[in-house]
Amino acid sequence: MNNSFFTGIGIGNIDIGILLVILASIILILLILNIVNMSTIHKLKKKYSKFMQGKNAKSLENEIIGLFEDNKFIKNSVEKNKKDIRTLYSKFESSFQKIGIIKYDAFNQMGGKLSFSIALLDENNNGFILNSVHSAEGCYTYTKEIKNGNCKISLGEEEEKALKIAMGDS
Repeated sequence: MNNSFFTGIGIGNIDIGILLVILASIILILLILNIVNMSTIHKLKKKYSKFMQGKNAKSLENEIIGLFEDNKFIKNSVEKNKKDIRTLYSKFESSFQKIGIIKYDAFNQMGGKLSFSIALLDENNNGFILNSVHSAEGCYTYTKEIKNGNCKISLGEEEEKALKIAMGDS
């Protein structure tokens, strides 16, 4: 077919049948692409519907704002908890954590080991030793201050043992 339009665009010698086959294949490709796009849009619509289920834009905005407020509350709570833990830890450092106790019979007369030495120390090995001596005449109690695991006053054998147990030196 020799048409002046086809000749004008440079395809005057092409058979009309070939041209129709090419156009039909282009239409088929475009139809397939259109179906793929429609399928993708359908999937997105389902996801959007599920996401927006029972909500409009305003309620969704309020929900997101609520989540941000919850997040701020949680952050503040975490910071307060960290501060409280630091405070508790600093107080815990000075509390008695280490204990050593030795029971003994002070005069080998009473039996039953009624006398005792107890060492109470904090994390830095500061504290005191309480020594209670029980005899037939009565019970006498003494204390000795401990600084950094040492005592300025000489310690008796039982007091030394109690101090070593408290410091973990057994």
